[in-house]
Amino acid sequence: MRLVASLLAGALVAAPALAEPDYAPRDVVEVENADWTRDAVLYQVNTRQFTPEGTFAAAQKQLPRLAAMGVDILWLMPIHPIGETNRKGTLGSPYAVRDYRAVNPELGTEAEFRAFVDEAHRLGLKVIIDWVANHSAYDNPLTQSHPEWYTRTPEGALTSPAGTDWSDVADFDYSQPALRQYMTESLAFWVREYGIDGFRCDVAGYVPTDFWETARAELNAIKPVFMLAEWEQRDLHARAFDATYGWGWKEAMQRLVKSGEGAGPMRGYFAGQSETWPRAAMRMVYTENHDQNSWDGVAAQIYGPAYEAAIALSFVGSGLPLIYNGQEADNDRQLKFFERDPIVWKEGRHAALLTRLIALKTANPALHNGRFGAGMVEVPTSQSADVYAFTRGDKGARVFAVFNLSPRPHAITFSHARHHGSYTDAITGAPASFGGDESLDLPAWGYRIYTETK
Repeated sequence: MRLVASLLAGALVAAPALAEPDYAPRDVVEVENADWTRDAVLYQVNTRQFTPEGTFAAAQKQLPRLAAMGVDILWLMPIHPIGETNRKGTLGSPYAVRDYRAVNPELGTEAEFRAFVDEAHRLGLKVIIDWVANHSAYDNPLTQSHPEWYTRTPEGALTSPAGTDWSDVADFDYSQPALRQYMTESLAFWVREYGIDGFRCDVAGYVPTDFWETARAELNAIKPVFMLAEWEQRDLHARAFDATYGWGWKEAMQRLVKSGEGAGPMRGYFAGQSETWPRAAMRMVYTENHDQNSWDGVAAQIYGPAYEAAIALSFVGSGLPLIYNGQEADNDRQLKFFERDPIVWKEGRHAALLTRLIALKTANPALHNGRFGAGMVEVPTSQSADVYAFTRGDKGARVFAVFNLSPRPHAITFSHARHHGSYTDAITGAPASFGGDESLDLPAWGYRIYTETK
C-alpha cells in the first residue's frame, strides 16, 4: 500500500500544469471572403434553357442586360458533357458528368465558354460553375481507368448514392486519396485555365468536409474564389465555403403562406440564424431555383399574393439573395429538366422591382452579406403575431422594414423607439418620419422598406 501511495504521489507531482484557459470568443469562420462578395446578388443560369439556342454564345448576348440589372455573380448549371448510360429523358441531367475537364458540346465550344467568361468579367460580373463532386455518370471514363474510386454494392457493382433515385449517376468513394487529388486538380483546372471565380457545389454534404477545406485552400492559392455549398451545415463555413443554402428560409416562408398563421415561422428562422450560425456565414435565400421554378407555374401556387413580399424579404433580411433565370420575365411554367424548354422572354411584372431591390442592397452597407452587413433588430408592433418589423444598421444609416406576413390587413403601431428617425420609402421615394405615434396601414402580404436620411 505504501508503494502504491508513493507511486500515486509521484504521479501527482509529475502531472503537468494545465494551460491557462482562454475565454476570449473566437470566430469559427476562417474563410476570407473576396471583397466582391460583399454586396453580391446571385443569378442562376440554366444554359440549356436560357436562350432559344441554348448555347454560351447566345447567353453571352444577354450579359449586358444582366449587368444593367445589377446582379454580381452568375451561377452556371453544370457545363460538362453528360453521360448516356442510364440517361434520363432525351438530353439527360447536367448533373451526370461524363468528363470533368471538358465542355458539353451541346452548349458550345471551349473557346465560346472562354469568351462568355471573358465578356462577363469585362462587364464586372463574376462566373461560378456548378460542380458535382459526389458522383459521376456511369459512362465517365473514370469508371474504367479508376474503378477503385467508386462505391460498390456487396456484389461489386457500381451504385447510385445511397437513399436516392439518381439512377443515372455512380457514387464516388472519398476514402481514396487519388480521387481527392484528381477532383481538386479538376477544380483548379477551371480556375487556372478559364479564370472562373468559384463553384456552386452540388450536395456538398455528401462529400467529406475535409476534402472541401483542402480544395478551398488550393483554389485560393490561385486566386480568391467564392464557394457556395448546396447544404445547410455550420462547419462548412469554417474553412471551405462562403455560403450555404438557407433552406430554412424558404421552408418558413412557404409554411406561413400555406397556413396563414402569420410571421412566427419567419421570426423563428431569423432568430435561429442570429443565435446559432456564425455572423460571417452567408446564407443563400431564394423563392425559386432549378429544383423549384416558374412564377405562374410553381411560385404562384406556393406563394400566391405573398410572392412580392417574399422576394423583397429575401433582399432586405439577412441573407445572400438568388434570382433564377426567367424570374424577371414571369416565366410561366416549370422548366423541363431533361429536355430543351427555352424560357420565353418578356417584360415581367417584377423586373423593375428586382432591379430596384438589387440597387437598394448595393447602396446600403447594412444590407450587405455575412460579415459585411448588419444584424436584424426586431421592432415590436401592435400586430406582432402577423407583422415582422426590423431595422438593420447603425442610426443614421439604417434600413427599416415592415412586413405583414399574413392574409389579413392591419393598422400597425410601434411600441419601441428602435426605428425612430427620418426615412425615404425605398420603393416609392416618398419621405417618411417615425417618432412614436404613427399608424401604418398594410394590406394582406403588404410591406414597406425605408432607408434612413440624415
